[in-house]
Amino acid sequence: MAWRIQDSVIRGEIDNRVKGRVRGKLWLDGLDEPVKLELEGNACPDLAGCLLKFKNPAKTFPMRKKPAFNPLQRGRIGNLSASQKVRVFTIPDEEAFGMIDRGEKPPERIANALYLEWFSEGNGRVVIESADYELNISAPEWRLTPAEEKQRAQDAESGWEMFSKQLNDALEKQKRGQKDPEAEWDEHDYEKFMKECDARTDKYMELREKYGDSDEAEEKIAKEMGWISEDPPSPEGFGAAGVDDDERMSVEEMNRICEEAANEPLPEPEPHREGIDWIRTARGDIRHPLQHRCHESAMKVWHECDELGLKESEDEDLQQFVFEFQTAGVKLGGALHGVAQGHGPRDGAFTVAYLKRALDHLHQAQAGLEAVAPKKLLSEKMIAEARKELFEIREGILKLMDEFRGRK
Repeated sequence: MAWRIQDSVIRGEIDNRVKGRVRGKLWLDGLDEPVKLELEGNACPDLAGCLLKFKNPAKTFPMRKKPAFNPLQRGRIGNLSASQKVRVFTIPDEEAFGMIDRGEKPPERIANALYLEWFSEGNGRVVIESADYELNISAPEWRLTPAEEKQRAQDAESGWEMFSKQLNDALEKQKRGQKDPEAEWDEHDYEKFMKECDARTDKYMELREKYGDSDEAEEKIAKEMGWISEDPPSPEGFGAAGVDDDERMSVEEMNRICEEAANEPLPEPEPHREGIDWIRTARGDIRHPLQHRCHESAMKVWHECDELGLKESEDEDLQQFVFEFQTAGVKLGGALHGVAQGHGPRDGAFTVAYLKRALDHLHQAQAGLEAVAPKKLLSEKMIAEARKELFEIREGILKLMDEFRGRK
């Protein structure tokens, strides 16, 4: 995934006064020394030939330590502009997000944003985007000719294509060795398939971030994801896949089918499995007991950290403990939702593979907790209770894995 580091930028400078080279420095929260930029190519016309200095007036957040951000960013330019058009809220973010949670659309306006994109040898795609930075741009020492602007756009596209190839290579790596869908799969086959899904999701998210969500963007994304062919329909009326164009399902038809499926009532779980495969929460939701326990325990930890003033703690081990604990609950929901609802997966191997993913996140939470313990950020009682809870949830996952390994 791309590094989006605008919230960690304290200040910076980008220098394109030497044609064909972009140099610069970034002072980032959490790093002792400024990061140096040595990039091939030119900035967009509004910054080409200029020295840009910028400052972030907002609160900054430390850069994550793992994986490390290379102190020398060497590579190719993407798009470097101080006039990127973006939509920004016209009300405070908290109010806007509250409206979104209620299904409402917050008011927006079009604004100019600083957009700095490059493709580094060590960290891949890096993006800084903000409409709030304070900018100081020198007069240009030279300007791009039409031919040079064309070359600049090609260079930016070349950098993106290089990064896109890395995403495609990661996806193809996961696709190799996949079994025929009609063959019998075991838990290891499902694990490979889930890793492929992760790689596909990473690619999709990068494309959405790059192109946006306009109709034109959706078409670009669909082509790069391989969902539609770039070849036009054949004269005989058949598409590239040999499907009659008249038989292709319209978007409206697909939406109708999805809406009908969403409106179908879910089957009620088996009454005699209550307390074993399912429980009903105080809100009336049906959950698997182990998933519900993990979710509630993680939320309790989150609230306790909030009460201690640690909700926005910069301690990475504490962040790992809380985040991974919450993520384990989400993964357990994915693994056990069907079981709780009474319409479980097609075989036990699928559930075992999904439970392994939850277990991995639980182990990361345990590692975070043990690293936090000697720092005295949390009380000994809280540490002991969390350690006991993580251990018992882990035992519950292992027990379920053994149980589902015996199911076909």
